[in-house]
Amino acid sequence: MAAPARRLCHVAFHVPTGQPLAKDLHRLFGFQPLAVRETGGWKQLALRSGDAVFLVNEGSGPGEPLYGLDPHHTVASATNLCFDVEDVDGAARALAARGCAVPVPPTSVKDAQGTAIYTVVNSPAGNLSFTLLQRAGYRGSFLPGFRRLPCTPGPCWVSHVDHLTLACTSGSSPTLRRWFQDCLGFCHLPLSPGEDPELGLMVSAGPGRGGLRLTALQIPADSTVPTLVLAESLPGPTNKQDQVEQFLARHRGPGLQHVGLYTPNIMEASEGMMKAGGRFLTPPEAYYQQPGKEEQIIAAGHKPSLLERQGILLDGNKDMFLLQVFTKSLFTEDTFFLELIQRQGATGFGQNNIRALWQSVQEETARAQGA
Repeated sequence: MAAPARRLCHVAFHVPTGQPLAKDLHRLFGFQPLAVRETGGWKQLALRSGDAVFLVNEGSGPGEPLYGLDPHHTVASATNLCFDVEDVDGAARALAARGCAVPVPPTSVKDAQGTAIYTVVNSPAGNLSFTLLQRAGYRGSFLPGFRRLPCTPGPCWVSHVDHLTLACTSGSSPTLRRWFQDCLGFCHLPLSPGEDPELGLMVSAGPGRGGLRLTALQIPADSTVPTLVLAESLPGPTNKQDQVEQFLARHRGPGLQHVGLYTPNIMEASEGMMKAGGRFLTPPEAYYQQPGKEEQIIAAGHKPSLLERQGILLDGNKDMFLLQVFTKSLFTEDTFFLELIQRQGATGFGQNNIRALWQSVQEETARAQGA
């Protein structure tokens, strides 16, 4: 591997001036402002919930935003993943030797709290770039060049990033999997017994709906890097676009479709976010009427009526359960959403929940189009 990732530092977004992402993350989803930088035509605001940090780059300037790259993308988008690495200089050389474009060479940034070195590498996943960061000696609250903001108490609904899901073009997952393996040290994480890494997990969305191919990747257990999930559409019997294809069209190519945020209490988190004005997808009515679903929910220690009221999906068996709920898009272009996830022993992603999410998004799209 060229540059083994050790920890996710932050997820960065590029939005136009006035776009409300930063306000929504704070007001609706409980993220607290952490640090800010305003110069050169950019406002960069870092927000945190637990160990999950989002960096919102707003505006545009003559140069690049600090610790990132301006992709000149046509829609608001999640555009950069920043990982801690041990040796930025060595990583940049190794990646360049593999043919990777390194538009920002190793750069040192210093302030009174210490020094950080970073480089930015392009990825084969659309407009998504990767910042590799070396900051072992930095003592500040975020990164050099940013001004720390006053610490204010927040609801603490989210503890960390559980996973990152990329929407990919059909047939591209094997190539992307090899790139993440060779360049950043990811390896295949089977989602079903005996799963072929070249094929991934194929999930049917139901009769007449096509389906998904999911390929999960992870870093060895000594890191705290979230699971990376590659999602691509399986051909269906109709020409109607599914949500991955809709993302590719609206986003103008592959990219980061959603971030899964881990919460220790999904009931409390989703209820708090809803009361604050957060909007969530409504599962299909039939989801909670499936044979055995009520017994499954009770076995997991929850009340079926409460989960249904809040739109929370539950999958699993015995003592291994997974609870998930999904927000509506945070952008008008429908190019990014958040997921809340709580694990009760489960490590996968729940095939029944994937089907329910698929149908929920399809129904939401139909309602938005007046169908």
